[in-house]
Amino acid sequence: MRNKKLIFIVIGLLIVFSIHSFAETKKLKQIGRYTFVRIKGDVPTAEIMKILLDKYAGDIKYGFDLAGYGDIYLPFIEQIKDASFVEKELAVGDKMVWMLFRSRGKVKVVEDIEWAGKKSLPVYSFIVKKGYKHYEFIMPRPCGNIALRSVEEIIPDAICDIKVVPAKANINNPISVDMSGTQHAKSMEVEILGPEGTKLTTKTLTPDSPKWQTKFDKPGEYIFKAKAINLEGKISTNPCEAKTYINFPPVCKLWTSCLPCINYVGRPITIDASQSTDQDGQVVKADFEITDEAGNVIDTYSDTEKPFTWEKIFVKPGVYTVTGVVTDDFEAMSQPVKIELEVTQKKTFLLVEGGPLYARGSAGPFIGTRVGLLYKIIPDTLDCVLSGGGSLALKGEPWKSFFMANILMNVHAGPAFFGAGAGYTTKVRTERESDTELIGNVGLDVFNNFTNAGSLLFEVRAPIGEGRSFSKNYKIMLGFRYIF
Repeated sequence: MRNKKLIFIVIGLLIVFSIHSFAETKKLKQIGRYTFVRIKGDVPTAEIMKILLDKYAGDIKYGFDLAGYGDIYLPFIEQIKDASFVEKELAVGDKMVWMLFRSRGKVKVVEDIEWAGKKSLPVYSFIVKKGYKHYEFIMPRPCGNIALRSVEEIIPDAICDIKVVPAKANINNPISVDMSGTQHAKSMEVEILGPEGTKLTTKTLTPDSPKWQTKFDKPGEYIFKAKAINLEGKISTNPCEAKTYINFPPVCKLWTSCLPCINYVGRPITIDASQSTDQDGQVVKADFEITDEAGNVIDTYSDTEKPFTWEKIFVKPGVYTVTGVVTDDFEAMSQPVKIELEVTQKKTFLLVEGGPLYARGSAGPFIGTRVGLLYKIIPDTLDCVLSGGGSLALKGEPWKSFFMANILMNVHAGPAFFGAGAGYTTKVRTERESDTELIGNVGLDVFNNFTNAGSLLFEVRAPIGEGRSFSKNYKIMLGFRYIF
């Protein structure tokens, strides 16, 4: 029993001693005996050390993995090519996290070591960066061992960067905010100030989601003030601001040369947007549209040259809506402006007509002329004509110049018309009496400008009454009618 207790005590002491030995910092009193990189000749320069490290890249990777720092290998190899080697003195008592060395041809690692030589150890020092951590490596100048001296986490100040596009836009156009150029930030904030300087909104962005899109429904200048916050919560100090300008849309001012437009069918009406304005630019185009009472589009017109007017001729009477929209030099469009326009057609016209007239089918030629009124009961469909005048006899006795008067109704079928009515003529021969007559006529419009028209006219007049035969008492006239 006593032997068993003694054995347990010895084993326990050995375990305690072993743990204490492993946990204790190793003292490194000399260098150069177990070199990692084999160096011959004089102490190498920093450039030679880089070449040697490149030659032993495979051993270095193995050693880093062995030390538990395999993730640092690639940054180490990449940065060592351009690293700045600084000559330092490792003071007695300075510690290292680990050191790579070679024993019997094998790469090994010793951890938690302290320089315990008689004097300072000359070394090359260089920094390898990964993320926010700075790894200081040293290489003793008398040999090629690689040692990790310290690891320091250095969180840099955030550098704010903001881009806003476009620099100028129209109302409700998308505005893109991009802070992807910001560095070392945990988050970013954007504050927007409106044209009056008041804060409109604040938006928080992240490095994973650094972009944002917004829009504005009022014109003016908008300021984007941004800041970036690093991992320690420190706010960036560099200026970080952008602006965008929302274009003022133009204002359309619309008028017409008549309102209402009485008797204006067939006459030009000026539709005018020349007084339209733009606060921060100029008007470059005007668009007009005309619709009827049912909302059907009758006509449109676009004008890209000043003074932005349109002369429109309406061929039918009615109530029309004229809509005007103007566009500025930044392609912003005004609100539509509407004018309700009543256009009426002229119905009452003066009339002048005349031409050769033959009475009773004999050689009794006359030149007849009449004046009167024409009233369009239904425009372009039904007219009423009242006229009167004289006929000049071209022969002497028994023929007499005479007076005649008419009342007619004319029906139109396009440019042609025909009609009938009653008339009266004084006697055309000395032995005859005056006649009451039935009249028939046909005609063809040569031109029709709505406000005036000219027509060829053929007229037949037949007497009414006992003893008035058609064959002996008719009259015919070929003439021209002008109304205005």
